[in-house]
Amino acid sequence: MENTESMLQGKSRSVSTLVEWSLRVSLAAAFLSAVADRFGLTGPAGAPNVGWGSWQPFVDYTGTLLFFLPKGLVSVAAVLATAAEVILALWLLTGWQTRLAAYGSALLLLSFALAMTLALGVKAPLNYSVFTAAAAAFALGAMKS
Repeated sequence: MENTESMLQGKSRSVSTLVEWSLRVSLAAAFLSAVADRFGLTGPAGAPNVGWGSWQPFVDYTGTLLFFLPKGLVSVAAVLATAAEVILALWLLTGWQTRLAAYGSALLLLSFALAMTLALGVKAPLNYSVFTAAAAAFALGAMKS
């Protein structure tokens, strides 16, 4: 009986480790893919599966989402969002400050989802699963608490 119980606990830890790892990698991959796209690393604008293709279309999109900001702050917001995505992705991939990275990712994704909802309607963040990604990040943070 004791052996079975310890086997089940070990299995549960293995599943937890796999879930944590998959959440960390999938969130980091999503951030890095978006960053690569805005620097043209996934192809030019208009190519299949390319959202922006270069920096300026991303800044323009940021301006659309953050329509309430003065024009001069839109570029700053684009840089800050990009920096946050890179930093959070690296923390998630390395496992450094995972709880902080998870909650930071959740807040960043939730802010993206809310900005998309205000600017484009609720269908846009639903189409891109931004609320789902935010929930996954919150779940990862809860796992690390």
